[in-house]
Amino acid sequence: MLKNALEQFRVMGLLEGTSLLVLLFIAMPLKYMFDMPEVVSVVGAIHGGLFTIYCIAIVYVTFVVKWPFRFAVGAVAVAFIPFGNFVLDSRLKNWKKVQTA
Repeated sequence: MLKNALEQFRVMGLLEGTSLLVLLFIAMPLKYMFDMPEVVSVVGAIHGGLFTIYCIAIVYVTFVVKWPFRFAVGAVAVAFIPFGNFVLDSRLKNWKKVQTA
């Protein structure tokens, strides 16, 4: 069960991180350079939904995997940093290897 919960969280983190990058590097430039504010409305709503699911996934994984509280705080913090979820994902891969060894 540990593997499934952690893998699900990693996938959710990558989806949320990708949506942040699309919002920042595609939707926002389209809004300000090409006067297309509706793109931010759509992508922003999608990102908001994914962020909410990501936060729920953090709570779920914290209890299932029995993460220390600092891991949960760190997972929330990286959601606000572009490319942060990708760094977290690589660290989770390494952490998973250590836990299974």
